[in-house]
Amino acid sequence: MFTTGTVRSLVSESSNWTGMVAKRSYSTNGTFRKTLCNARSWNAVTSMTGAGRLAKLNRWTRVTGFYSGERAILGCGASTSYNQIRLFGNRGSGAGFSGEDGSESSGSGGDESGGDGGTPYNSPQMTALTPMLVPEVFPNVPLIAVSRNPVFPRFIKIIEVKNKGLMDLLRRKVRLAQPYAGVFLKKDDANETDVVESLDAIYNTGTFVQIHEMQDLGDKLRMIVMGHRRIRITKQMEVEPDEPASARKERKEPAILAETMEEKVQETDLTVEALPLPSSDILMVEVDNVVHQQFEVSEEVKALTAEIVKTIRDIIALNPLYRESVLQMMQAGQRVVDNPIYLSDMGAALTGAESHELQDVLEETNVEEKIKLTHRKYLLQEQLKIIKKELGLEKEDKDAIEEKFRERLKERTVPQHIMDVINEELNKLGLLDNHSSEFNVTRNYLDWLTSMPWGTNSEENLELKRAKEVLEEDHYGMDDVKKLVDGWTCGCSTQGKILCFYGPPGVGKTSIARSIARALNREYFRFSVGGMTDVAEIKGHRRTYVGAMPGKIIQCLKKTKTENPLVLIDEVDKIGRGYQGDPSSALLELLDPEQNFNFLDHYLDVPVDLSKVLFICTANVTDTIPEPLRDRMEMINVSGYVAQEKLAIAEKYLVPQLRTQCGLTEDTTNISPEALNLLIRQYCRESGVRNLQKQVEKVFRKVAFRIVSGEETAVQVTPDNLQDYVGKPIFTVDRMYDVTPPGVVMGLAWTAMGGTTLFIETSLRRPRDTGGKDKDGPRDGSLEVTGQLGDVMKESSKIASTFARTFLMKQQPDNDFFSGAHLHLHVPEGATPKDGPSAGCTIVTALLSLATNTPVRENVAMTGEVSLTGKILPVGGIKEKTIAAKRAGVTCMILPAENKKDFSDLPEFITEGLEVHFVDHYSKMYPIVFPQQ
Repeated sequence: MFTTGTVRSLVSESSNWTGMVAKRSYSTNGTFRKTLCNARSWNAVTSMTGAGRLAKLNRWTRVTGFYSGERAILGCGASTSYNQIRLFGNRGSGAGFSGEDGSESSGSGGDESGGDGGTPYNSPQMTALTPMLVPEVFPNVPLIAVSRNPVFPRFIKIIEVKNKGLMDLLRRKVRLAQPYAGVFLKKDDANETDVVESLDAIYNTGTFVQIHEMQDLGDKLRMIVMGHRRIRITKQMEVEPDEPASARKERKEPAILAETMEEKVQETDLTVEALPLPSSDILMVEVDNVVHQQFEVSEEVKALTAEIVKTIRDIIALNPLYRESVLQMMQAGQRVVDNPIYLSDMGAALTGAESHELQDVLEETNVEEKIKLTHRKYLLQEQLKIIKKELGLEKEDKDAIEEKFRERLKERTVPQHIMDVINEELNKLGLLDNHSSEFNVTRNYLDWLTSMPWGTNSEENLELKRAKEVLEEDHYGMDDVKKLVDGWTCGCSTQGKILCFYGPPGVGKTSIARSIARALNREYFRFSVGGMTDVAEIKGHRRTYVGAMPGKIIQCLKKTKTENPLVLIDEVDKIGRGYQGDPSSALLELLDPEQNFNFLDHYLDVPVDLSKVLFICTANVTDTIPEPLRDRMEMINVSGYVAQEKLAIAEKYLVPQLRTQCGLTEDTTNISPEALNLLIRQYCRESGVRNLQKQVEKVFRKVAFRIVSGEETAVQVTPDNLQDYVGKPIFTVDRMYDVTPPGVVMGLAWTAMGGTTLFIETSLRRPRDTGGKDKDGPRDGSLEVTGQLGDVMKESSKIASTFARTFLMKQQPDNDFFSGAHLHLHVPEGATPKDGPSAGCTIVTALLSLATNTPVRENVAMTGEVSLTGKILPVGGIKEKTIAAKRAGVTCMILPAENKKDFSDLPEFITEGLEVHFVDHYSKMYPIVFPQQ
């Protein structure tokens, strides 16, 4: 026999129970008050035993037992009483009880109003019902239809009712001290209604429940109900209409009735009101109790009971909700282990079986069949597991996990020091309990260690022809990058190579890296470090943290399954810095060939060889890359494209790809070269081709719409109809001044988007003072600069102003323009920040042009930093500036002498038609700019 102590012992083995005994107490007037258990979730069924019933009593049985320590006085040792049933809840809530089944009346006690004298329901309100007397026979009950999970006897369930008719009926039953209902399971789980129109929609057997607590939310009722016994529907019943409150009041006050009758007849409104049609919903049913068959506690029943207890032991070890359910079952004082009926109900309630299977358990009256039905599936699964284990078809969980890990390492060359760590962790795993947190941490750690591609490399492509085909197939131009890759395929080692492609957006830095991986036959992995602030993204987390993971590079090796992938680190110039550390400093170890052969990730905590990985970084500018990091990389400039290159890219790559994506063919749609030229010149002037791709796609989308809508069958896009597809031109003029006046000079600037022309404007702020000296001494004049200039450019303008004064005194000693002149220097497009020293010679020329009142030579542009003595220093971005000059129609360029090597590397189609002068001092630039001087 299994006693309550048996269940108590199995619960104590799974969890230490302290301070969780359900508290019960008596009130001063003898009314028994009970605290309902908390419902943990809407779907969870919390077990709790109801009030005990004595078979000898005809109508009501009341439990007056008091729990003291470990012992509960129930059953035959309980004393019975017919005291009043008290309602605990809101005062005046109209939820009192009035005797047995509403027939015998008893006072409510104290100053709390009874059921008949209560006020109407106000939403929301909480009604706590605590009657301890449950009728043995209650034939007429409201019908509540539920889905998915039936209510088993002695178990609690939370039910919400939204049907208005059923809500009114339940309110009336509670007001009449009849808080009982019948809960039946619907045959269709998808049906969410609370009522049914036919008894065929529900199962015939259900549960008689007592409403313990009801919360009125206005549009719905939320109830906590406890099942007491099984019932079976015999027939449908009609709902009696509710008696008005005024009628009840008049019935209670017969002495006043005669005096007020005449007044009421005179005040009666005889207007005919339309009544609603009766609803077809079934709200009340007549039921009979379901009686279980007599059973004998045989050896088979004992064995099945023991197996159920063992199963419950396994369940409560995993879920604390079930542990509390078992504890509440024990506190009720029932010898549930010796009660197979309740034990089978509990086993069914704790399972996740289908609704029809749970209903089968509810309908079963044969105890032996009920236990077998509950536990048969579990027994078969356990037997199958044992058979498979003895046949060698299945192993224990730990053995299977260890075998899986060792199977991964069979074809890999694992370094000995790493193999030692793996063996140590496997031994540790075998000693840990499957349900401990340390077990999962160790298993995840072994999963990462055994998933690493130890000794696995992809075979590199060393065919030069194949590499050229791949690169030419995907990209136009980029000769520097292509020559570098060709050198690798000719036998040059890529060991420890770390490249950095920098240039304006949209020129193909990221896509060329993917093509390089394809040309070299390497796996490709990309991750962006733009805005990254956490060092753990690079170095990984410590294993002590919840949800710890290795860094990106270890994730890369696991995903690519090779030790020599090509890893692209995007946006390396935009790394952030936060309180978690500086990721750019963490990259120093990753991108150093002298250190990354022994890279240590915080999670793996074993050295990993990254020397075979080919790292490629991308950036738009190099100024924001830390110097130590920039020193570790080979910098390769990927400059922008000129109009001819953009046209070739559009015709060779963009137009065919986008036409196919839009579902068009060459026969139905075509864009002429003239239209592409116009699109490039007036809509897409940036250095890259990303915007050009968007505009071409926009054209094809509108063409596809016209063809599908039947407006046209074939479309030829020309310069004449281009505006119909892309709108008005964005760039209508190539330069601000067609003819530059005195004091205005065209300079050349470099931006992250490519090269551009930059005009320098100078003017007098007020009439020049010619008095020579005043009382404070000689007048030196002043210089004001505007145009959102940076500190470097402001300093450059001051140097240029000083040199221009000196140079003008040498060239024209009689010209005293700068003496007492108050000048204003402005760089147009003031919303754009500008900085850098390359506008020095341009500012000197603009000041001299203003001082001599002479315009500079037409179609001339210049760039170069000027020193205080007039030397012209080299600048960067020569290709971009040359492209911008040619786009603006410049015919003459003046560059620093030291930039001649950069200009000579440019393709001929860029330099064609340009007159270029290389100067090292401003004295050589002056006659070129002012030939008439």
